[in-house]
Amino acid sequence: MAFHINRVESESDINIVAQLADKIWREYFPDIIGQDQTDYMISLFQSAGAISAQIRINNYSYYLLLHNGIHAGYFSLAIRGREMFLSKIYVKSDFRGLGLASHAFEFIENEARSRGLESIRLTVNRNNENSIKIYEHRGFVIVDRQNLDIGHGYYMDDYIMEKIV
Repeated sequence: MAFHINRVESESDINIVAQLADKIWREYFPDIIGQDQTDYMISLFQSAGAISAQIRINNYSYYLLLHNGIHAGYFSLAIRGREMFLSKIYVKSDFRGLGLASHAFEFIENEARSRGLESIRLTVNRNNENSIKIYEHRGFVIVDRQNLDIGHGYYMDDYIMEKIV
């Protein structure tokens, strides 16, 4: 199986990420946060315009995950002081279980080490049990929790997880 990771560098790439986000979020998150909050969060955080702004203004780096040349998922990173923030990592349902997430985590960990960073942090919804188990398997531990108001009466009720690299 051929795995590839390509950095998002063009408007076309951004549109691909936004399309992946729309599909992945709509199939995964309504059971966790409800359909209305899922729709709101896609618009707020994962539209092409929002992704473009995260890259241009907030210095996020987005990456596409490819499996045999097919766009199978994506992730995004940002450096915050001495840590790497793993903002997003998502794989389409028909590509889960093929090792894409493991491949992505190896890339992310190597990227953090090569930059001399101390840790990788992420946030995960406290009810997202499957993802929490995956992160724990990859060596992440829960270090805190946050309840972030994202507007329109919605909150991100998350654990903060960290892995020392």
